[in-house]
Amino acid sequence: MRTSRIAALAGLAGIAASATLSFTALGMGTAANAAEGHGRPASYLLEGDPSAQDGSKFEGIGVDQEAGKFYVSEVTGGEIQRGSADRAQAEEWLAGDGTDGRYTARGITVDDEGRIYIAGGPNGTGNDRPDLWVYSPEGELLAALRVPDNNAFLNDVAIGPDGAAYFTNSNDPTIIRVAEGDDGWQATEWADGSSLITTVEGFNLGGIVLSQDRSAFVVAQGTTGQLWRFSVATGEVSEIDTEGANLRNADGLIAQGRDLAVIRNFDKQLVHLELNPSATSAQLVSSRATDPDRVFTTGKLLDGRLLLVDSHFDEQTAQGPYEIVTARMPR
Repeated sequence: MRTSRIAALAGLAGIAASATLSFTALGMGTAANAAEGHGRPASYLLEGDPSAQDGSKFEGIGVDQEAGKFYVSEVTGGEIQRGSADRAQAEEWLAGDGTDGRYTARGITVDDEGRIYIAGGPNGTGNDRPDLWVYSPEGELLAALRVPDNNAFLNDVAIGPDGAAYFTNSNDPTIIRVAEGDDGWQATEWADGSSLITTVEGFNLGGIVLSQDRSAFVVAQGTTGQLWRFSVATGEVSEIDTEGANLRNADGLIAQGRDLAVIRNFDKQLVHLELNPSATSAQLVSSRATDPDRVFTTGKLLDGRLLLVDSHFDEQTAQGPYEIVTARMPR
């Protein structure tokens, strides 16, 4: 196993009077970093799948703040790994390779009850397999659902103010709502942005987060680099004015207050935008290069630290170590 590479993730700038969020370069495996992490690991190892012909590649991450745990999805097989904030080694939590009809997995999120929602990417495209899954914290399958669109590529997921899960679709400009009702779990098309959003070749709707005032979802369209606002009340879509910020290959979004971090995966950039409270416009704060040897896809905040998924998407045959990289929050 090769030694861990040094993450060169540079900062989202400016905290203090403006109350903005920033990240500074994080050195791994140093005494200083261990101290600042209060003894927690600077990175987390994921288990590779030895049976995967092209190695293991990862994409999504969800966090359970109360339990101090995180969940990571494997594209190559659909396995789900679970780790704890205080342990350096994550372990396989859910098997893949057809378990519950899951052959690949993408975005993940966790609701206030600890239930885990998993987006299936192209798992159900052109076949009768599930498009998404819901599990209890104990690993019990609660739902394995198809969505109305047989061409759906469910990419990412966020919990709305109503407690339902909202999944983005990278093949069509639609958002799918998933919730448990009187008749059990159901997946319905909640919003259709096709009147304004042009579907392009490649990845369309991807990363999704709530605005500061919880009135809207902020959604990234990866290939075009646009940000879209979906009203929570009506599902109406409008483009967020980013003043020309370069967000090409926008993938994961991380929001804290009015601060939005945009991970530009293959461009290996981390962009910091400041949104207005209702997310109708955004100002560029900074754009910084990430580690040139890694392709980060998305991230989540857990206990004040940003956990970033090193996908290995740039490797034809992925080789370990497979890691979640952390970035420290400023003081």
